[in-house]
Amino acid sequence: MTEKQKLSEIASVFFKLGSIAFGGPAVHIAMMEEEVVVKRKWMSRSHFLDLIGVTNLIPGPNSTEMTMHCGYQRAGWKGLVVAGVSFIFPAIFITAIIAWLYLQYGQLPQVRPFVYGIKPAVVVIVLLAAWKLGAKAIKSRILFVFGVIALSFSLLGGNEIVALFGVGLLGLIWFLIARTKNTFGSLIPFSVVLNLATQLTPLKIFGIFSKIGVLLYGSGYVLFAFLEAELVTKGYLTSQVLIDAIAVGQFTPGPVLSTATFIGWQLHGFPGALAATVGIFIPSFLLVFITYPFVSKIRSSKVISAFLDAVNVAAIALIASVGLSMFKDSVTDWRTFTILVGSFLMVKFVQKLNSMYLIIGGSFLGYVLSYF
Repeated sequence: MTEKQKLSEIASVFFKLGSIAFGGPAVHIAMMEEEVVVKRKWMSRSHFLDLIGVTNLIPGPNSTEMTMHCGYQRAGWKGLVVAGVSFIFPAIFITAIIAWLYLQYGQLPQVRPFVYGIKPAVVVIVLLAAWKLGAKAIKSRILFVFGVIALSFSLLGGNEIVALFGVGLLGLIWFLIARTKNTFGSLIPFSVVLNLATQLTPLKIFGIFSKIGVLLYGSGYVLFAFLEAELVTKGYLTSQVLIDAIAVGQFTPGPVLSTATFIGWQLHGFPGALAATVGIFIPSFLLVFITYPFVSKIRSSKVISAFLDAVNVAAIALIASVGLSMFKDSVTDWRTFTILVGSFLMVKFVQKLNSMYLIIGGSFLGYVLSYF
């Protein structure tokens, strides 16, 4: 396959995912695993797990950075750019339209019946992905124990970054005790200091969102805490607009960080939306470009490999935790339970079923059953 064909394939895969991947990073990664590992075999499941582990160790939106890692694996730096842009574009395009309508009419469109049915379907997608990835990640009994620790910690409300690095540290300590070696490696995330202008111009909007993009660890939902501190408390944005921005992030596909497009539009129209979007995502492109070449080197070190094995298990435990939390929040009555069971049976009995059909089917059933 030529480079042009590979780039075209990358664009097609991630544009589709960016158009149908509802439900947050765990869902995106689950659907990605199906597309690039199971269906197209771009890489082994072990390498995919390593990319998840490394992605969790750097700041930025996890699922968006995973698309870039996959693109880099397939077609180098051009694949990185094409994958990232293709995945992000549908979300920011839809969000931009909603942002314009919101600015004109002051309210969001009524999409609740559709989202109502999508959520139970994505619960199935997430939990099945956690099961498949977990089967590969758990290579020993001690890793199983680490996974249980991470899952329990997350379900009890613990911080996901503490879970990842804490379990990684446990894995490292266990390795050092077992092997009695004292070599050590470290990963130091970079940070930047931005000198922002005093007025809320597109340049300042870019500065605010690029700073968030560099400092944002863990789930994209942490973004909202940053926005509260950077915009609401300083009087640039009202709490109601932030709440509506969060809602937009929930019912649009693709990365939740497309919320930046919505907020940027409210702050300074199209230039503000463009500045916020570029600002929030550009650090991820740079971080993945910098870190991807080190993935194989990390694996060649037994010490860091032990750390990464534990981080991988913790990451899968966090995905499972998200799935269980979504189950609790989404499956609340006979309608959502019906959609959940139907989605599970479809996955079980239809070979190589594309997740897109679960999303579409769940949305349709949610709309129909909402009238009963």
